[in-house]
Amino acid sequence: MAGEPVAGPGEPSKLEAVRQARRAPLDEARPAAIARHKAKGRLTARENIADLLDDGSFVEYGLLARPAREGMEGAADGLVMGTGTVDGLAVVAVAYDYTVHAGTQSAVNHLKIDHMFDLAIRHRLPAICWLEGGGARPHDLNVGLRGGTQTFVAFARLRVWRPPWASSRVARSPATPISPASATCSSRRPRPSSAWRARPSSRRRSAKKFTPEEIGPAEVHLRTGVIDVLASDERAANAVARRYLGYFRGRMPAGAAPDVERLRDLVPENPRRAYDVRRVIEHIADRDTVLELKTEYGRTMVTALARIEGFPVGFIADQPMVLGGVIDAPAAEKAARFIDLCDAYDVPMIFLCDTPGLMVGPETERTGLVRRSARLLTKLTHATTPFMTVVLRKAYGLGYYVHGLAAARAEPAPGLAHRGVRRDGARGRRQHHPQERARRDRGRAGCAPRFTGTRRRR
Repeated sequence: MAGEPVAGPGEPSKLEAVRQARRAPLDEARPAAIARHKAKGRLTARENIADLLDDGSFVEYGLLARPAREGMEGAADGLVMGTGTVDGLAVVAVAYDYTVHAGTQSAVNHLKIDHMFDLAIRHRLPAICWLEGGGARPHDLNVGLRGGTQTFVAFARLRVWRPPWASSRVARSPATPISPASATCSSRRPRPSSAWRARPSSRRRSAKKFTPEEIGPAEVHLRTGVIDVLASDERAANAVARRYLGYFRGRMPAGAAPDVERLRDLVPENPRRAYDVRRVIEHIADRDTVLELKTEYGRTMVTALARIEGFPVGFIADQPMVLGGVIDAPAAEKAARFIDLCDAYDVPMIFLCDTPGLMVGPETERTGLVRRSARLLTKLTHATTPFMTVVLRKAYGLGYYVHGLAAARAEPAPGLAHRGVRRDGARGRRQHHPQERARRDRGRAGCAPRFTGTRRRR
């Protein structure tokens, strides 16, 4: 074209210059930084994305971004992001790149992630995040470009629409843990690792000195419910993420049917005998389809995603192996959060009820069980996804209500029980097991009756 400048000898053409600019942020163009990172046994941000997303599906956004402060360089400003698919499911992928300024948060990459979360909200896409970084980059954030970031607000808003998945190996940012992910998977490192590690400046604020691992080891956050699944390494965490997202794709081909006849023996008739409710779930769901979340938090309840004849379902089950299946504050919070998750994606829920009710006692009152159990009932009452309740042995007190047996609905939720079931509550007295009745009657032998008159039979 007339008037178009021509590249001089040894100068790249305009097209080649664009190609070079697009190659520069890639791992292959930064061998020294990548080698240092991989020498520690880590996958890079791009390797994690490639490991999880379908081959050739990733479309990157913001590849040519650079730090806002003059004189600073950094591939994609430390944030790799874009869209892609996981087993055909469209997703948004965001990964902090620890090889670029330790994966810190800057003015530009805040704008980048805000854009991706806005895209996820508008198109109702799941968001997958690999979180590893040193927190804020203060000298970069003090620029006019900063403005007011919506990252954490958008993350909270996104959780209402679609379940984000945070796959975190080592996140050193004190702000990262407030990201309200629907599920968090943390992977271990060859040496003792942590899910959330504090920066040196944060540690100096404490009167005591701690190592990063002492402040936030993965095991602690597994017990507090911050981590849903603890994987052995990054590839294992990515495999769990793929499996987790699969439950939100609707019906799939039915898996191998369980041996339902075993259910007759798994739940003891004697109410004083405990049993592992996980085995009950495994004999209801298709084989090898159960994914339990928050295994070490709220251990008196089990929350798990599974499939029945290919249909995704969510199980909320009392665990008699722990405190007899009583509902304490962590269990109530865990169940309420799981109801949120299932309701966001219209995953039907199945309650397996075998509880003596809510925990009581002075220590329990200090945990805020009243508020948390009320939140559980509120979430259940407002859920729009279908659910049903199966009473395995007992449903006492308010446990009857928080399992959906008397949910405030125009149409009652279906509930199943067998002849040995015992419950009490607003609609009836406790129905004792025959062995309990015999033991009670023997204890009352020779005692005066508690009341006189005749009892009308129904």
